[in-house]
Amino acid sequence: MRSRIRNTAIMLCFVLVLSVASCSNTRVDEKKQIYIGVTCYDQKDTFIGELMEAFKKECARLDTDQYDISMTIMDAAGSQRAQDDQVQEMIEDGCNVLCINLADRTDLSHIINAAMENDIPIIFFNREPVDEDLKRWDKLYYVGAKAKQSGQMQGELIADYIKNNPGVDKNGDGRIQYVILEGEMGHQDAIVRTESVTESMKNNGLQIEKLSCQIANWNRAQAQNRMTQLIGQYKNSIELVIANNDAMALGAIDAYEKLGVTESNVPAFFGVDGTAEGLEAVQQSKLAATVYNDKEGQARAMAELAYLAATGGSMKNIRFEDKKYVYLPYEKVTPDNVDEFVRDEQ
Repeated sequence: MRSRIRNTAIMLCFVLVLSVASCSNTRVDEKKQIYIGVTCYDQKDTFIGELMEAFKKECARLDTDQYDISMTIMDAAGSQRAQDDQVQEMIEDGCNVLCINLADRTDLSHIINAAMENDIPIIFFNREPVDEDLKRWDKLYYVGAKAKQSGQMQGELIADYIKNNPGVDKNGDGRIQYVILEGEMGHQDAIVRTESVTESMKNNGLQIEKLSCQIANWNRAQAQNRMTQLIGQYKNSIELVIANNDAMALGAIDAYEKLGVTESNVPAFFGVDGTAEGLEAVQQSKLAATVYNDKEGQARAMAELAYLAATGGSMKNIRFEDKKYVYLPYEKVTPDNVDEFVRDEQ
């Protein structure tokens, strides 16, 4: 009898050991979850849409045997109040890290306070916060590009194009009459791009005369409307159209095409971003040139930074400026090299 009890006890201990080992193996095999909460100022923005697609691909690449990455992407539709609510919702849903494309770069105290209270890192992207805000906490970061560089490169592209195509000066007065389509009232990148492209054109020896600067909010349809009005006002006097992004440059081209303006009276168009449609327009010689905003590099930096911030990994290999900023360089796109960028997109 005693022998039977002893054998039963041994068997129970063996079963218990197997059970513990089984549970232990289950825990080892279980993936840890990383939940990324993303909110964009406006997902209808062509560049932002393409950047988000690249970001999802990069996050999928980092989805490993150890970690399972999921995300929610919300659209603030230009409203900071809506974005504040979206951030609160994603925090309550248990996100580990936030990626935020600000609706209003000057009004982010609510977002930062909520993140700090819940110890959730934030990666701001594309629309750079005010420096003082970013320095409030050591878990706030920014990924983007330097707006001044895009304006400088755009000015250099314009200067090179005009030197090789002197016929841009249609009235032969030795000056280039131009209009600017600016992205957004008070937006830092729009202001800097506009100022730096003008400075760059002058520094590269161009004699220029600004006819008008119109706000078109990064939007193709709005740019078409603004350009239609400008054509009505200045007729054939416009020799150059400079846009803060490709979407607005394409909107300006749409205006000329819709009005049926003869080719000899159509100005040269220049954009920024290197969106899929922008690159196609360069290939078709509708857009003289653009400046490539490296969305793939930015998406990769965002994904890696989000992964490390969520897992507590070392960031020693992240190329920060001032321990906060990750900037990806712009590149010039012309008909001579546009195919390289199109291949990279595919």
